[in-house]
Amino acid sequence: MTSDEAWKILDSADLLKDEAEVRAAIARLSREITALLKDRYPLVLAVMGGSIFFAGNLLPLLRFPIEFDYIHASRYGKGTSGGAVVWTVEPRENVRGRSVLVLDDILDGGETLAAIRDRVLSLGAATFHSAVLTDKELGRGKPIVPDFVGLTLPNRYVFGCGMDVLGAWRNLPAIYALKGS
Repeated sequence: MTSDEAWKILDSADLLKDEAEVRAAIARLSREITALLKDRYPLVLAVMGGSIFFAGNLLPLLRFPIEFDYIHASRYGKGTSGGAVVWTVEPRENVRGRSVLVLDDILDGGETLAAIRDRVLSLGAATFHSAVLTDKELGRGKPIVPDFVGLTLPNRYVFGCGMDVLGAWRNLPAIYALKGS
């Protein structure tokens, strides 16, 4: 994609959640997560690359000790539709016996987060919790229900706040949807 193509996508997109709504949701999530995990010294795993925005804005608001690491699993790559879960970086043995909190940008169909949960628990985590910045309304059940949800979005192709469109616009502080999606 060229810069001009990326700008055309943004210029024609629909704004779904502005920066203030996103920041308020992250602040609320920090309070909810703190209430549950402040005494557990959790291992926080960020799902790369989409959760980088979410983790970078959430972690400074968590005023309790954590250990941080990352994993990388995806169904999308640079496409706009999901396929099989592909692991680039799997959870490590440091999950054994720990309370684990996984941060992700979006719960779409739920297959990726469910695969992450299954892998983390199979490695011996004491507890598994998940926080997603966004949860897409699909009108059907999903294989996992996150413990913490920042924002609910319509069933459209969304980008911004860590979510990309054909590799671009992860860096936007607001959430947009492709026109016509």
